[in-house]
Parts: sequence; structure tokens; C-alpha cells
Amino acid sequence: MTAMRINRYIAASGYSSRRQADKLIKAGKVTINGETAELGAVVEAGDLVQLAGKTLHLPATEDLVYIAFNKPAGIVCTANPKVRANIIDFINFPQRIFTVGRLDRDSRGLILLTNDGKVVNPLIHARNQQAKEYRVRVDRVITEDFLDNMRNGVAILDTVTLPAEVKRINKLEFFIEIKQGLNRQIRRMCEALGYKVIDLQRIRIMDITLDGLAEGSWRHLSQKEVAAIKALEDGA
Repeated sequence: MTAMRINRYIAASGYSSRRQADKLIKAGKVTINGETAELGAVVEAGDLVQLAGKTLHLPATEDLVYIAFNKPAGIVCTANPKVRANIIDFINFPQRIFTVGRLDRDSRGLILLTNDGKVVNPLIHARNQQAKEYRVRVDRVITEDFLDNMRNGVAILDTVTLPAEVKRINKLEFFIEIKQGLNRQIRRMCEALGYKVIDLQRIRIMDITLDGLAEGSWRHLSQKEVAAIKALEDGA
């Protein structure tokens, strides 16, 4: 292996994102060759890296996994085995994987999973503004004022959402493309305008789509899709 910073090593091991790794390092839970690691420390070939006494290893390149999953409503995006209907148990993949971002329990559609911690921050970091598209059904007839407000920004969570691409499908449904990841963002936007979301389905992340992927099924990302994700790493 080539030398790398300790937070990148932890992320590459599949244990967590780099941001989470920094928190673990600050908490004194990481050691290199038996010595407590500091932020910015460099790991070289042959070094022993441990987290809370557990040895971390870099996976071989061929063991890295990138999955697109069509999540049904009711499945929870957590690896906690104590949570019923958690996504990891549902997929039952033979290797340890974790979600990149999340969808709430009631939402369905595209979510990515991997064991490559290096790709997490580039995909979810706000400054990268990766496009995510959703199909949304609401409880009453959509007006032009509603669509314009969704496009131009809605006041939620002590901020105003960024401009979004919005297109009507029919009187109750619309497509929306956003480049933010605020908590329950689309549901909150609709609620702020007097609408209730009946169904929320994510259909695209960047150029990765649900095309041909049945609900409850998963597929490996193509080489082209993986390359596009990895191209984001330099800006992480």
C-alpha cells in the first residue's frame, strides 16, 4: 500500500467515513503500532492500525463493493441489528456493507451501499451538490404556485432550500431534482406549503437510476458508475 493519512485509512477499511474517523481519532480510540494516533498521522505499509482494540485492514481492490438497491417503504437505513426491518438484514449481502446517505422509513427507491468508506463524503458532502431526483405524490391537486415555490426555495429548518428542478407529472404527482440533503427535505417542503406527501420515491442519484431494478432488488454498479463516483474523491 502507499502511505495515507489515518482518517483515509480508516475510511478505506470500510469502518466509517473520514469525517467519522476524525471524531474517533480525536476521542483517542485509534492507535498506530500501539501508540494513540493524532489527526493527520500517516499510515505506512506494515503499520498496525487498531480501533478500540480491533485491527483494521484494507480490503483488496477486487473486494470493494458498490451496490444500487431499490428500497421498499418500511425498510430502515441502519446497520443496527436490533432494529427490525433494517436494510442490512434485508439485503443479506455476504460482505459487510453500509449505506451512503439514507432514505427515511416511509420513502422508497434508490440508495447506494458499499464497503468503500472513501466514497461516502464525496457523495453526501453538501459542497459537491450531487443531483438526486425523486417522484413525489401528494394529497391534493398541485397548483402552479406550489410548483413555483418548490422550484425557487421553501423556508424549512431555519434556512431556505436551494433552487430545484420541478416538473409536473399529473394533478397529484411531480418530479423534483435537488442538490441538498436536508433532513426529510422534500416532505418538509411540501408540508410548509400545505401539502402532505403520500409517496416519495428516489429514482436517480447522479446518473445512477432505478431502470430495470425491481423494488426490493439490488445490483452491482457498472464500471462507468463506479468511475464517476471515484472521480469525486479528489474534491472530498
